[in-house]
Amino acid sequence: MESDVIDLGTLKAANVVDTEVESVKVVLPGKINRAITLHGLRISPSARAVIEAAGGKIEE
Repeated sequence: MESDVIDLGTLKAANVVDTEVESVKVVLPGKINRAITLHGLRISPSARAVIEAAGGKIEE
């Protein structure tokens, strides 16, 4: 994904999730090489740690 801010609409537009999906939960995403912002998504504690360690943030 190219976007620095990721929300449910971004995931749907990139065909990561089906357009019928109403909510998602991000789990351990693996490596993150740049700061990203997750907006309005549920997130596991391990995924939060990886994203924040890369300089990213989580917005509720």
